[in-house]
Amino acid sequence: QVQLVESGGGLVQPGGSVRLSCAASGFFFRNFAMGWVRQTPGKGLEWVSDINNGGTRTTYADAVRGRFTISRDNAKDFLSLQMNSLKPEDTAVYYCKGVGPRFAYWGKGTQVTVSS
Repeated sequence: QVQLVESGGGLVQPGGSVRLSCAASGFFFRNFAMGWVRQTPGKGLEWVSDINNGGTRTTYADAVRGRFTISRDNAKDFLSLQMNSLKPEDTAVYYCKGVGPRFAYWGKGTQVTVSS
């Protein structure tokens, strides 16, 4: 059974940091490009960041570049998103995603709320 399980969300103050994690199982993780997207009621679904299957190439949305860092551990089937200098507009449900040669998988999301 394929699973992507996000964790690490919560309430954080503006300027603070949080680290999101995504534990993958049920598929060959190292064959999949991985990434994060987020969703807010007002903006809809927004792409945040991607990392290639080998972890050698990363891309970021302009809104988060320089503040967020994506990483993966192919030995542990694990994806992370380090989020620094958080802003209220980063408030969203964050989803982990995996895109492979034939299939794409999504997690159920974790809420991040940036508020004082």
